Amino acid sequence: MPKLRRLSGDDVVAILTRFSFEVHSQRGSHVKLRRAGPAGTQTLTIPRHRELDPGTLRAIFRQASRFIPETELYPIFTLSDGPGRWVCQLWATMA
Repeated sequence: MPKLRRLSGDDVVAILTRFSFEVHSQRGSHVKLRRAGPAGTQTLTIPRHRELDPGTLRAIFRQASRFIPETELYPIFTLSDGPGRWVCQLWATMA
C-alpha cells in the first residue's frame, strides 16, 4: 500500500460524506457514519482527532475500501506530487 497522507478526522468525514455516508451519531470524539446500500447498512466509525495516526488511517482506508472501490479512494488518501494537491482533488470531486 502506498504511503498515506496525514489527515484529520474531519478531513476523513468530509471525504466519506462525498461517497454518500452521513453522520449518524457522535459520542465523545468519535463519529459514526452510515449509508444504506443494496447490501444493507454500511457503518464506519471515525475519530475526530486533529491528526490521525498512520495505523488508524490505514484501518479506516481498509474498512472504507470494503464499500468504495480503492481506485476512487487512492487519489484522495495517498500522497501526491505536490503539497496541498489533495485539497484540490477533494474539492474538485465535491463540485
